[in-house]
Amino acid sequence: MTLKDRMYRRTESGDEAFASIDVAIPSDYRRILGLIHEDTHSDVIRGCLRQYPDILLSEWLDELEELGYITSRLSADTTQRLDFTVFFQRELSVATPLLLDDLAHIERQVHAAGRALYHKGAFLSPDRLEHREPLHKGPEDTTVLIVEDDPDQLALADLRVTTAGYRVRVARNIAELVEELRTRQHPDVMLLDVMLPDGDGFETLASLRRHSMLALLPVIMLTVVAGTDNIRRGLALGADGYITKPYSKNLLAETIRAVLKQSPS
Repeated sequence: MTLKDRMYRRTESGDEAFASIDVAIPSDYRRILGLIHEDTHSDVIRGCLRQYPDILLSEWLDELEELGYITSRLSADTTQRLDFTVFFQRELSVATPLLLDDLAHIERQVHAAGRALYHKGAFLSPDRLEHREPLHKGPEDTTVLIVEDDPDQLALADLRVTTAGYRVRVARNIAELVEELRTRQHPDVMLLDVMLPDGDGFETLASLRRHSMLALLPVIMLTVVAGTDNIRRGLALGADGYITKPYSKNLLAETIRAVLKQSPS
């Protein structure tokens, strides 16, 4: 069964399997069951589990359905497609607790990210990039959406991304971000400030990863504070990369190109 445009729902048996401590239930199954809340689109599952190839996720979902832990149907998905505002304003469910294996894995990435940010000023998540298809577009046809409230930082980011040859759109807060996503074609990549005047960048990232049309959107976090707690939170929520401020045009362009797997121009 293809992963494209399907909705999944956990059954009562699936709820029991996820809540149980039965070691006979593989961690791969628990990981997927933990992502399925009410009706969950296949792209949300793909967006949260980018470390696995689509064909493997598809097979695991088929197995879960055969076991009676989930049900699936073709997706109409009209509510999310039409109204981003409601989606971003509603409170998200309590985050699914991470499995012990995932916690240990994230801790290793946190240490690697800390070293990379200290020495280079940028970090790319290998899990997020491993199975991403390259973007076969040049910078001149690639749209970068910068979400940044500080006027000076926004002007600098706009200048540097534009000078690197990319198309640029901007949003100064979450309200403007929602309007951008609701009314215009979605960008190829987003640069998202961690601190915004009308919300939290991490909560925004969590909302993006729970939206079927945005779950696969590459997101690079911009931050002044590169502490381990912030890095850990961003990686757990699905950040594709981090850049610390201040940064150079070359670093910014290199990170965008690497996240999108674009060939050097």
